[in-house]
Amino acid sequence: MSAPAPRPLDGITVVSLEHAIAAPFCTRQLADMGARVIKIERPGAGDFARGYDERVRGLSSHFVWTNRSKESLTLDLKRDEAGDVMERLLAGADVLVQNLAPGAAARLGLSFEALHAKHPRLIVCDISGYGEGGPYQDKKAYDLLIQSESGFVSVTGTADGPSKAGCSIADIAAGMYAYSAILNALLLRGRTGEGSRIDVSMLESMVEWMGYPMYYAFDGAPPPLRAGAAHATIYPYGPFPVGGGATIMLGLQNEREWRVFCAQVLRQAELAEDPRFLSNSQRTANREALRTLIVDVFAGLDIDQVTQRLEDAQIANARVNDMAGVWAHPQLQARQRWREVGSPAGALPALLPPATNSAYAPRMDPVPAVGENTDAVLASLGYAPDEVARLHAAEVV
Repeated sequence: MSAPAPRPLDGITVVSLEHAIAAPFCTRQLADMGARVIKIERPGAGDFARGYDERVRGLSSHFVWTNRSKESLTLDLKRDEAGDVMERLLAGADVLVQNLAPGAAARLGLSFEALHAKHPRLIVCDISGYGEGGPYQDKKAYDLLIQSESGFVSVTGTADGPSKAGCSIADIAAGMYAYSAILNALLLRGRTGEGSRIDVSMLESMVEWMGYPMYYAFDGAPPPLRAGAAHATIYPYGPFPVGGGATIMLGLQNEREWRVFCAQVLRQAELAEDPRFLSNSQRTANREALRTLIVDVFAGLDIDQVTQRLEDAQIANARVNDMAGVWAHPQLQARQRWREVGSPAGALPALLPPATNSAYAPRMDPVPAVGENTDAVLASLGYAPDEVARLHAAEVV
């Protein structure tokens, strides 16, 4: 068999003091691209995300998602001898990622300022809720809290009340920006030879995503109304019930599509000239009247018939899948997007990284058990077997 094609981050070593989602999601993507990621965990329990649930054959759903292709090294950072282990790790590392409590890494001597003189090529990525400086620097920050502080919750939900997102979008946003920032820092180091410091704020990551509602509410203007699964300012754009109890999601983007929708989907071409619906703004203002008209037509059709009318009219549409529907999605199956990765619970399905590159295949290696790679990592750092045994006995690892 021929050797696998080289990946972009082959030869890059990442050391990560990580827990929960933001940093682990960042480093898993680095591992996908070939980086060696050494995940430092607390001896015993490890990353507390391991205990969030037991939904994946006894493993945590969050942990399985964000931790494949990593090596788990248990290390008690509060013990003096851990300092030597960290020094040896960082001497051969390209990137240090951490999302410990604010100030914790600096107290351990792991700030960029403390490390740069000894390891000038090392890139340090700090991920926190609010970033360094400012009155919120030390404030605790969890995903839901950042969804709230960023304004996301205020524009999400229904007229009766706000809602959070159904997944950890603040963590995901921070993890994505950390991932891309590290790639940028590696490119920069290739030019300058110097490592740099990255400061990623969950709040700023989410506020960037809030650009549309913020500008919509610019200079004191009213914000978008909470509209459930419908679009707040474009209509019709959202879910509609159809005969048989199913739901169809559809969206119109322009006046041409509105006229086609009336003629071919509703089969009421005259609605296109109704003065209540002559523009998107008017349709949005009169959405309840228009919704009633659409629901009345769809009530006499099943999901397949409505879908066919929308497809024939080239109107964008989608089914409202539950999780079982996503696991079995025919598009993902047809594009062969699923692989198997190992884990302490056996082989598990895993989605390939969304961006496919023709030159290489992403890394899809096992999800590690707590401390599974401790002895191997220590041996690679030059620790003799008796020294490894002593570190275990002293509960350093």
